[in-house]
Amino acid sequence: MLKENFTEDQIKILDRFVTNTSENVFALRNLPEVIKGALFSRYSRSSLGLRELLLKEFIFSEDTSFSSIIGDFKNTENQIIAVQKAQSFYDRILDGYGDDSIGELGGAHLAIENISMLGAKAIEDCRIGGSPLEKSTRYIYFDQKVEGKYLFYQEPILMTSAYRDLFLETCTYLFETYSALIPPLTAHIEQGFPKDPLISKTAYTAALRAKVLDCLRGLLPASTLTNMGVFGNGRFFEGLIQKIHCNNLAEMQDIGKKSHQELSKIIPSFVRRADPSHKHFLSYSQFLENMNGELKELTKKHASAIPDGYHQGVKLVHFDPEDFIKVASALLFEHSTKDLSSLHSYCKNLSEDQINTIFEAASSFRENRRHKSPRALEHAHFTFEIVADFGIYRDLQRHRMLTQERQLLSCDYGFYTPPEIIGTPMEDIYTKALYKAKEAHSIIAKELPEEAQYIIPMAYNVRWYFHVNLRALQWLTELRSQAAGHPGYRLVAQEMARQVSIAIPSFEKFFKFVDFDGYELGRLNAEIRQEQKHVQTQI
Repeated sequence: MLKENFTEDQIKILDRFVTNTSENVFALRNLPEVIKGALFSRYSRSSLGLRELLLKEFIFSEDTSFSSIIGDFKNTENQIIAVQKAQSFYDRILDGYGDDSIGELGGAHLAIENISMLGAKAIEDCRIGGSPLEKSTRYIYFDQKVEGKYLFYQEPILMTSAYRDLFLETCTYLFETYSALIPPLTAHIEQGFPKDPLISKTAYTAALRAKVLDCLRGLLPASTLTNMGVFGNGRFFEGLIQKIHCNNLAEMQDIGKKSHQELSKIIPSFVRRADPSHKHFLSYSQFLENMNGELKELTKKHASAIPDGYHQGVKLVHFDPEDFIKVASALLFEHSTKDLSSLHSYCKNLSEDQINTIFEAASSFRENRRHKSPRALEHAHFTFEIVADFGIYRDLQRHRMLTQERQLLSCDYGFYTPPEIIGTPMEDIYTKALYKAKEAHSIIAKELPEEAQYIIPMAYNVRWYFHVNLRALQWLTELRSQAAGHPGYRLVAQEMARQVSIAIPSFEKFFKFVDFDGYELGRLNAEIRQEQKHVQTQI
């Protein structure tokens, strides 16, 4: 290993910015994102070690304004001014290599508050490079009021249209129904599943609340306000801002504008191309406008010839029956010296038992769902079309390693009624609110189909597709079928695993930890474990 020899003064300086000055593995600290990104960019084309590079080309360089940026590290305003003065230097480095992956070398945490659930979905639809976390509908009551009003997004076009009062009255009615049903449904479920004396009140109450809110979340309209925390790299944020800024909805454009404004204070060099005046953004915006305009016209021409119809639930629409051969040959590839095409030809002639032996070797040693299968499973692909309520879509859409698209929210595919309220007086109250929303949507959608989505309750079904490889599907179905999950998406996960196992039986063993059981108070065991952990940490 090459040894870097630093003077005592250099070591004192470096100690502030690296976790050690002698080992070959170390981490950066106390550096703004723009410096870390530019440093790593330069690092890829330098013969120097990172610490030596940091000293020579950043700390002791006049072009970088390093001392100004670092010297006032706690004063954000002064630091921004210093970064702006040195911006040409950082932009030159980040642009100099012509590689978009440079944008992945700096990141930021962004809080996005008081946006609609529709807005949250637009953000989470940008999959790679970002990690979003959204306010939960199963742990938090959404019946709060501020200044006497329920918290839902008041879409500006609707609020200045002839539909203003209809929109406000319908959303308010949905929240009033949600709020009114919490006490009777809590009592009803508590009566059906009384607390076991051996279970703590805290765990039981938390599981009961989750059950009640899982049932009632279908009443919340897509305009319901939520909060999000997003961590992402610069490349992710640049793509996100460009995409949502080009969205037709005013809320998305506003989120894009404000996100760019705030991220420009933290990682300016990474998001500058997302500025609406930047040539890259203008080009991207024109591309989207032209493409979507053309596709909409072609869709009208071709889709109109297809009769209307839909299926409920999950439907496996595309798969290759011979994908098991691809997976088997890929499993053998890593440990062989043969080329992949030869292994594929060889596996074509293996018996079912021989193929199963290979799959058994790849699956039998897994002890839990976190033991991830080999990448060879990514050679099998499946496309599902799903018609399920918007709440389920919200939960499943967040998975990143897949391709998915949804259609506009509508009331055309029916809605979900929780079995817990069927046959009780609460059912009529629940369905009355949903039908009221459908009627309002049908009126608004004739003129404003995109804006009308804000009024649709989460119980209404949406149609979307998943295109996913076997490895990602294994993770999704084993995770989302667990007892603590929402019963709605548990059923979707179970059905996906079931249909793939029927289509290609030899893949069934890869769904080893899919939980096909049903649970009444699904969160109960999870809450008990959580409480036990809490008690242990107090000891």
